[in-house]
Amino acid sequence: MSNYQLGLEFAKEQDRNDELSLFRTQFHMPKDKNGNELIYMTGNSLGLQPKLTKDYINQELEDWAKLGVEGHTDGRHPWLNYHEYLTDTMAEIVGAKPIEVVVMNSLTTNLHLMMVSFYKPTSKRYKILIEADAFPSDKYAVESQLRHHGYDDNDGLILWKSREGEELANYDDLENLLKVHGNEIALIMIGGVNYYTGQFFDLKRITNLGHSHGCVVGFDCAHGAGNVQLNLHDSGADFAVWCSYKYLNSGPGSLSGAFVHERHAHRKDLNRFTGWWSHNKDTRFKMRDEFDQLPGAEGWQLSNPPILSMAAIRASLDVFKQAGFQKLCEKSRRLTSYFEFLINTLNNSDIKIITPHHPEERGCQLSIQVKNADKSLHHKLTEAGVISDWREPDVIRCAPVPLYNSFEDVYKLVERLKKILN
Repeated sequence: MSNYQLGLEFAKEQDRNDELSLFRTQFHMPKDKNGNELIYMTGNSLGLQPKLTKDYINQELEDWAKLGVEGHTDGRHPWLNYHEYLTDTMAEIVGAKPIEVVVMNSLTTNLHLMMVSFYKPTSKRYKILIEADAFPSDKYAVESQLRHHGYDDNDGLILWKSREGEELANYDDLENLLKVHGNEIALIMIGGVNYYTGQFFDLKRITNLGHSHGCVVGFDCAHGAGNVQLNLHDSGADFAVWCSYKYLNSGPGSLSGAFVHERHAHRKDLNRFTGWWSHNKDTRFKMRDEFDQLPGAEGWQLSNPPILSMAAIRASLDVFKQAGFQKLCEKSRRLTSYFEFLINTLNNSDIKIITPHHPEERGCQLSIQVKNADKSLHHKLTEAGVISDWREPDVIRCAPVPLYNSFEDVYKLVERLKKILN
């Protein structure tokens, strides 16, 4: 859709015609001290709470109170295999087969577990390639893996940098890096959607390129899961990880997801850290058996899952199931393109959107670079009732999330930004 119009009435008309608009009422919207709803544009940092969440968690609290340990088998949703309630919907959202997906642990923990199995350095092939502006935790994690294996992280880390004067990473530069260093690189580990620019990378292209040079390829999809169609299975990636508290609305610090491609599902030669939850379910509680590894992504589990956190994820995934992820992605493209249209109509030379223009190369986040600005601009936006996200040195990140943000939200945000800038 390109026939966007200015004015509040156009935004309201889009909301009236939006079949997903009622999902907004299924979320708790933050309000100011006078009870007015704030314009919440930071679902890329922490998603809003579904109203279902409290009921889902309370159900587990009630079962715990009434049943004690028997809740593992006799609860309304028995805890023993609770993670399985999440698998099918999560697999659909990230574009994977159920055997390839598990919800467990936290994000960087899962990243390390994946690298235990898939980062296999040798004296000639030990380097790790990441994007230069990777999320800091990813950079710290891969650097520590290099050091753990006895390598200098300054020498062992290869950065895929954007060109001088540009913000976005260029695939030609990645190809050139691999032509020069491909036989030295053991692992390519890229953020599927870059947290800073919002650039959605072509996972399949990167995977094919990496595999053609003999590299293992993995992705951190923290800013992609629930935001864009990742198609992890079809990408051919060896592994991926993501958190669930951004676009997947599971609450602060909640659990992570992990993907392991099905071609690795039955491999027992892969080194891994193990625990009793990666052991065969049928004999897990016999306690005396030798380790018998579960197939698929479940075989990377360590411990029994935290049920209260998983209940929150189940609540959010049930909302996704009702809405339909394909429909959410379609709305996201319209909503974000409308946002881009309004920003561009400001005709302000101090403002530049550094997120890719093409809808297939981004999710709902737009990163707005403001020349000569500092965090005081962000503070003024907050005072104007807009909850956005500031990233140094000069970028405001805003994410109109299709589950709970409206066209009117976007319109009002841009109007308030315009007033502050003027």
